[in-house]
Amino acid sequence: MAEKKKAYPLRINADVLAAAQGWADDELRSLNAQIEYVLRDALRKAGRLPRSTPTSRQAGPVTHEEDTDE
Repeated sequence: MAEKKKAYPLRINADVLAAAQGWADDELRSLNAQIEYVLRDALRKAGRLPRSTPTSRQAGPVTHEEDTDE
């Protein structure tokens, strides 16, 4: 079954929006996907992400610390 997504209008500071868009571009994500990624990561780190929430599809790009092929 596909994950249900709920639309939510977001009012955001123009500078924060521009920075988020630049980050999303660098990560090859849409702005919406980047915002969801950042929120999900913050919730996970704070221990507030429900265990039933899928996280594997939200994985970011491999960084040098995560690269085990070297």
